Amino acid sequence: MESLLHQHRNHRKLTTLVENRTTYSADYAELNIFETHAFAENISLTFNFPIIASMLTGKKIMHIDGFEPFDFFPGESVVMPTNKEMVIDFPVATKENPTQCLALGIDAFKIDEVVEKFNQHVAIENENNTWDLDETSSHLINNTDVNHLIERLTYTFTNNNKSKDVLLDLMIQELIVRLLQTKAKSLIINDPHHVFNDTRIGTVIKFIKENLTNKDMSVDVLAKKAYMSASHFHKQFKNTLGISPIDYINSEKIKFSKKLMKQSTDFRMSEIAFKSGFNNTSYFNRQFKKMELMTPQQFKASINKS
Repeated sequence: MESLLHQHRNHRKLTTLVENRTTYSADYAELNIFETHAFAENISLTFNFPIIASMLTGKKIMHIDGFEPFDFFPGESVVMPTNKEMVIDFPVATKENPTQCLALGIDAFKIDEVVEKFNQHVAIENENNTWDLDETSSHLINNTDVNHLIERLTYTFTNNNKSKDVLLDLMIQELIVRLLQTKAKSLIINDPHHVFNDTRIGTVIKFIKENLTNKDMSVDVLAKKAYMSASHFHKQFKNTLGISPIDYINSEKIKFSKKLMKQSTDFRMSEIAFKSGFNNTSYFNRQFKKMELMTPQQFKASINKS
């Protein structure tokens, strides 16, 4: 990302120390890079189209209706509906170390076009085939797929290339799908109003949660619960949630293992792995590091330290 920002600095003009804005345009989208070089508070931003805002350097404190104020760091993003206000504090911005953030705006008709295709592919019986991006805000943390896409988009926006608009179009379509999958995953898994209890995917999610430590859980077992063939179930699950059934099971087991470590520091790591539904400690260690970007031992040490 540093090389991308270097490319940007060669083109941008600095006209203000707070939220200096540089815009790069394409057929269906625009990329805004904001830079703040001084401490500031209560800076308001709204856009007349849906945006995804992603931190590049530094730290912000975000105030968004529906959320408690939260620290916003590099690697994190927020998805904001049209005309939704963000109020921002810049506690650490300096001239030498500016706080930098990008806001990618996408034309509503492009979003609608991709959403329609997505809904046709992932409709869960008749209960829900109306996923959209433009109603509620969401805060994304460590979403690797989204972060990689944003980096590729930034590179393409800030470099002149004969195929620029074609490449951006494809990447923007993929980004919309990733965001829709993230939203679908959150709503189905949390399902506060039990909308999906009687759907096939919803039934499987409920079964996984209730049988998390069952070591015999497999795609075949889950497919039978959904009354689908294994191949069709795997495809439907991944298309809808953006994650394979096994990766989802492992992510829930890792979440459970973290809970165990927080509850008691006396458990050996092999005990935690077994209690979390893993057959062996080495596989548990690999999955933990893959999902948490640290080893179980490092996570446990951070708990003990705090």
